[in-house]
Amino acid sequence: MFQPILPVSLQTFVIKGPGEQIYYPQIIHLQNITAQQTMNQKIYQQLQNLRREQYESQQADFFQEMLGQYEVKTNERNVLSLSLTNYAYAPYHAHGLTLMKSLTFAVKTGKNYQLHELFKPNSQYQDVLKKIIERQIKERNLDTFDEPITISSNQDFYIADKALVIYFQLYEITPYYVGFPMFPISIYEIQDIILEDGPLGKMLESG
Repeated sequence: MFQPILPVSLQTFVIKGPGEQIYYPQIIHLQNITAQQTMNQKIYQQLQNLRREQYESQQADFFQEMLGQYEVKTNERNVLSLSLTNYAYAPYHAHGLTLMKSLTFAVKTGKNYQLHELFKPNSQYQDVLKKIIERQIKERNLDTFDEPITISSNQDFYIADKALVIYFQLYEITPYYVGFPMFPISIYEIQDIILEDGPLGKMLESG
């Protein structure tokens, strides 16, 4: 009997403090409790990492405002990809700072994937992605710094709408006013190097 692969169920929780509200998801009702706990712990750890990074990057003892939010990018075919953002404004700073990190899970196992784990071994995926991103920068006339673009093995990314979205942090390759430079890459453009049993491979499957 055919059994559809259903999205995972998520519940929103909130951490509140003076001037601080951080909303984050937790997975519920998963049959594999170990996988559920692994993913929930990783999500909570990531939001705490963002919170700590705000204090370190802004060299602040406290913030007038801190807001944490999340977006679900993919929740299908046993793949969950989501992004966590944290905005904080410290006294006497010209403006606040937003940080973003993403997590992409294999729901069955709870494994959190890094970029290099999405591709076949020896596929030269970094060169392939770099060329696509450089082309998009030119086509979109993006204002970037003079330094060459580099793609690390743990580069920030998420999966959405049959696309791999590579992104960079504020100030990483572009001026602040650009925001987060994001580069959506169709999975069909890179299907030759995608690892078939990885999260991108699942997006390629028909049905």
